[in-house]
Amino acid sequence: MKITYSKLIIPVLFLLFISCNENKTTALESKEELLKPVSYVNPFLGTAPLTDPQFIGYTPPEDWRVWAGLTYPGSSLPNAMVQVSPITEFGSGAGYEYEDTEILGFTMTNKGHWNLCNLPILPLSEGAEYPYKSSFSHQKEKASPAYYEVFLEDYKINTRLTSTLRAAIQEYTFNENGEQRILFDLGKANNRIHDWDISLKGSNSLEGFQNMGRETIYFSAQLNKRVTGLEIIKKGSQEGYSIVSLEAKKVEPIVLKIGVSFVSIQNAAENLEKEIGERSFDQIHGEGEDIWNTFLSQIEVKGSSGKEKELFYSSLYRSFLWPALRSDINGEFTDIKGETRKEDFKYYTIPSLWDTYRNKLVLLALLQPEVTNDVIKSLMDIGELTGYVPTFFHGDHGASFIAGSYFRGVDNFDINKAYQLLLNNAYKENKGHNGGRPYLKSYIEKGYIPELRINDPVVETVGSAGVS
Repeated sequence: MKITYSKLIIPVLFLLFISCNENKTTALESKEELLKPVSYVNPFLGTAPLTDPQFIGYTPPEDWRVWAGLTYPGSSLPNAMVQVSPITEFGSGAGYEYEDTEILGFTMTNKGHWNLCNLPILPLSEGAEYPYKSSFSHQKEKASPAYYEVFLEDYKINTRLTSTLRAAIQEYTFNENGEQRILFDLGKANNRIHDWDISLKGSNSLEGFQNMGRETIYFSAQLNKRVTGLEIIKKGSQEGYSIVSLEAKKVEPIVLKIGVSFVSIQNAAENLEKEIGERSFDQIHGEGEDIWNTFLSQIEVKGSSGKEKELFYSSLYRSFLWPALRSDINGEFTDIKGETRKEDFKYYTIPSLWDTYRNKLVLLALLQPEVTNDVIKSLMDIGELTGYVPTFFHGDHGASFIAGSYFRGVDNFDINKAYQLLLNNAYKENKGHNGGRPYLKSYIEKGYIPELRINDPVVETVGSAGVS
């Protein structure tokens, strides 16, 4: 399906207005036509904060980071399990803040909302000392869909990242001779880490996990060099980490291939083998670029400037990084109760329903109807186990999403079962706060949710409900 933008306005792109420029020369238009949509995507958009007082309307306090897009520049495929990206600060929105000057590692997952950022990995040169990090320059940094590259100034290491749905390749080229090591900073993530482990399997393979309390992410990694040492510091603790030492006889780049799973190490290894196997970095990158170009080409933009196309395709690209896949290549997933199962659909994370149900998820149904159907089945699976379809804050956005998708032709799910679950949301009060609509009793009795009267509120004051 190809959509001509002049005939369709997509709700999710409410910030963008693609205007026609009648003054373009024929030669320039012809040149623009030759470029693929993927070439317009700029993954760095949204990584920097707004700081200009004239633009934001006030002078922010000193050292105050005004709201940014909470985006990340790393590699991912549409709605993938893996988002491999640099991290400059743990506990920040997407882990990457454009104004920062140091990289702490390259993580395997991301959402852009203060969680995930799992499995931080960083190559280390000889002499590198704790705390491990390296300065970098934006002049030596590149990003495009399914690709990221940066030069680590302190360690003199050029790093390239690319990925598949459930695996990634990290390539490190050392500019100086000497000891070559890799940091697995497994005590850290944007989520609190409860436990972790790493072990050597054979001469050049590693495996392990990070436990975040409610869920665990497992990994299986292969290196193109023999491992000569595995140092584990404070195993399982948040202050702990591991350093892998490598045989440094050859000068070719270190290639780390790593698969992940939210089910088991065995599944992570299978994901890695079947999605990457013996294929090279450039092969995986090329395939990823082709996937994105095919996807972005569903919407054709005509008569606009290069800058407008950059804004449009960058936003379109960013809209399809979440929700994220959680089913392994063998179909297994871990459900909301922690059980491993396999069903007739791919399991996805809960989409960020609040606000996105009326724009980004509408776009999802238009361009990815199969994914949308599986997302709905995933929500219904949670509903069957908890009694409620997930929602956020005070509305019932799952109802709007499911009903809207159904009327847009996404209907390969049990309609009656979905309806019964949504009736639970609408009428069944849940005092355990494990789903359903908050403040439901008050809403049914009054027809609205009253706000508490709070004297002298401050910025951090939390009310009961409030008007969205």
